[in-house]
Amino acid sequence: MAGCPTTNPQQCHVKQVKGKGRGVFASRVIPAQTIIETSPVLLFTRDEYEAHGKHTLLDHYTFNWRDGRMALALGLGVLLFSPTNQSYAGGDQGSLFNHSECPNVSYSIDATRDCIIYTSTRTINPDEELCIFYGHSLWFDPIGMPNNTSLLARSDQELDGWDSLASIQGNHPDMPSLLGSVDGDAIDEGDLPFTWKKLSLDKEEETINDVELMQAWAVDILDQKHIATMLKWLKRSGLETDALSHLKRIRRQGPTSTLLLCTSLHPPVLPDDVVVGAPYQVPVPCNPALTHTSLHLKNTYWPTVFTPRRKWEPEKWTRGKLRWACDAIAFLKREYHKARSSGELPIVAFVPTPYAKEGDLPQSILAHDTRTSTRHPLRHAALNAIRKVADLRAVQPTPTRGVDVSQNQSGAQYLLTGLTLFTTHEPCIMCTMALLHSRVKEVFYLYSMPKTGGCGGAVCVPALEGVNHRFTIAIWREEHEAGDTLPTLDPEIDA
Repeated sequence: MAGCPTTNPQQCHVKQVKGKGRGVFASRVIPAQTIIETSPVLLFTRDEYEAHGKHTLLDHYTFNWRDGRMALALGLGVLLFSPTNQSYAGGDQGSLFNHSECPNVSYSIDATRDCIIYTSTRTINPDEELCIFYGHSLWFDPIGMPNNTSLLARSDQELDGWDSLASIQGNHPDMPSLLGSVDGDAIDEGDLPFTWKKLSLDKEEETINDVELMQAWAVDILDQKHIATMLKWLKRSGLETDALSHLKRIRRQGPTSTLLLCTSLHPPVLPDDVVVGAPYQVPVPCNPALTHTSLHLKNTYWPTVFTPRRKWEPEKWTRGKLRWACDAIAFLKREYHKARSSGELPIVAFVPTPYAKEGDLPQSILAHDTRTSTRHPLRHAALNAIRKVADLRAVQPTPTRGVDVSQNQSGAQYLLTGLTLFTTHEPCIMCTMALLHSRVKEVFYLYSMPKTGGCGGAVCVPALEGVNHRFTIAIWREEHEAGDTLPTLDPEIDA
């Protein structure tokens, strides 16, 4: 490979591949979950693509973007066809990754920066080709595959120019009216391709005995001029987490002001330069107030936020967010089919970058079940996903409410705050408890595990009395295409 130009920071090289044209190869070991390239894209409106793009070499080499436009990757990405030697080869600025049924590179949209992020899915060895998965509807005959798998075998009437590399957007033929309109339009709950799991929390906490309580640390501020100083310290310390977000931070009783700190097992270390008392524990409500009666009762313990929306009533979903979720489910299914040939339990978990900055995660996280290869009973897919988020945030400080807080500070255990986990199978009780402790926002899964599941199968952990966090659960009920159904796991398996 001497003399080959370096094409990206990972020092990958381009060389000829027999039967394919050019391809991208590693020149050194690339660890799993390494960002290989962040590729900017050139965006076309659908009208521009229909009038011009589909009549050029761009046809079949663009990605479906979330807002209905088409995107051409300007970095390494997709293959272009060379009429000179009847092979597939990359353009000078264009896409060079070849297709593989078992790819070692995944890719995801970063709509905020108009780019595509390519990430290694496993360790890639030197001189190994880097490949992505183009989707099941191919417009060429892959090496070693029968001709009837090609998209070229389809009739001209079936080719509309928008099947190209749809794996980043996902093919959603059963929901065209839901996905093809304005991103901000709300969708009726009955039209969504998933069903919310009711947590069966019937109590409205409208008597004093019904109010669920937990212990939290508080401190009395003896000098009122130190209130602002302590609030700023609280933000910098990392103690201001989601666990107490339904409560007001300051309680005033006469001349004394009390600051609510955290729910940790041990008292936090307070700053020395302010006049405050010693931290002590107080009982506080576990949940926000849903009614005026509940608000009055809970305020007797601690000032509580009034949120009249019913418990676990789903927020309104928009078409844009639904497209985001459909993309995640389509990616999850593809990874499942690849996992089936890996020798591991075919259970996959995926944490995408949040939709419209609803949470904070610099890149998507993909995890598989690795109990077989590691001979470790705790290497479940969901736990591996949590661990990967932890590893990512351990090396990259995360902005918390406008203040940079290193993830090794107090409060860093809440790894999944504001994030969504998509998984092929209902997480087991152990994984569900880990997700609860990590403060995940919501969990979507394709298949229930009635005997072992922790999200409503054997038990519904977020609905248990006394837990200090609850998250939304949804079961995807989209109609499966032929060959797309995931075989059922042994019902005794903890997913």
